[in-house]
Amino acid sequence: METITIGTESKTYPVYVGLGAVQQLNSYIYKNFPSLTNIMIITDETVASLYLTKLQDNLSDFETFSYVAPIGERAKTFEVYYQVLSFALERKLDRKSLIIAFGGGAVGDLGGFIAATYMRGIPFIQVPTTILAHDSAVGGKTAINHPLGKNMIGAFYQPEAVFYDLNFLSSLPLNERRSGFAEVIKHGLIHDPIFFTWLMEKITTLRDYSHSDLAFSLIKGIEIKNYFVSKDEKESGIRAYLNFGHTLGHAIEAELGYGEWTHGEAVLVGMLFALKLSKKITDLDFNTDNFKAWLEHLGYKTEIPKELSREKLLERMKQDKKSVGQKVNFVLLKEVGSPVLYEVSDEEILIQLEIF
Repeated sequence: METITIGTESKTYPVYVGLGAVQQLNSYIYKNFPSLTNIMIITDETVASLYLTKLQDNLSDFETFSYVAPIGERAKTFEVYYQVLSFALERKLDRKSLIIAFGGGAVGDLGGFIAATYMRGIPFIQVPTTILAHDSAVGGKTAINHPLGKNMIGAFYQPEAVFYDLNFLSSLPLNERRSGFAEVIKHGLIHDPIFFTWLMEKITTLRDYSHSDLAFSLIKGIEIKNYFVSKDEKESGIRAYLNFGHTLGHAIEAELGYGEWTHGEAVLVGMLFALKLSKKITDLDFNTDNFKAWLEHLGYKTEIPKELSREKLLERMKQDKKSVGQKVNFVLLKEVGSPVLYEVSDEEILIQLEIF
């Protein structure tokens, strides 16, 4: 098992990665929460049916309650947020309680935001169960969605620890593997050209991959994420580079309706768009045809859905958290591993959307 230390201005905490990592959870809680009263587990329907009993077995020494949320982005609504808070209050959770977010990125976002706001903040631990959560479980971003924008209501709130048990990834459907692996690709593009080249040469299918290749990819992604969040916890500077591909990706998700495409599938199209925009604006030297062919071989969609209005996508992008004064800021690349934030005009965006 590997341990990666995440260091931010507000907190330093461990990420444990490996097969069977969750078996260390019981002893960690005993050591770090001697006055613990109880634990609330927040999970979703799929994870609960597969793994909740296993997690509870690892917590048998503690009083636990479990809230089972809807699957995916349907967990990140005001209604579910309110229901989980009511559940916590009814079961008398207090400031000595602990929340465990047990699931993918949506559950992590919801669980973290509950922890950040319940009684003005109680501790929580991330136990991710998806590839995508190697990114979302680290760094302290928590949020729920609003119909007008993804992740618009939230807080920066770091977990106490992350237990990333790779055994939980074995049951992931192929579309969720693609969704999570998109963020791995992103990490290589914005920070590590050698790692990105390794990915394109080594990863030829997402249907079947070795544990060693998967572990290497996820650990590398977490280390890259740590590089940015350790220097810029609240996204006032370089942490914004982690949003590469997300400006258009979030717009696609919102316009299609949250959950119609997975987060990673939408972000992947956003990354491809940002790369083509970079070739025009920053003179990026990059073979987008080869990249697109590799993505399609892995089963990714590489086109914006034809039914989506380009004008409506632009309006969604103007609501992006990086936008200022209704001006759209894109994360572009000067070269692989060298990102830059660039303001792009409405006219240029619409032109590029039409020819994309």
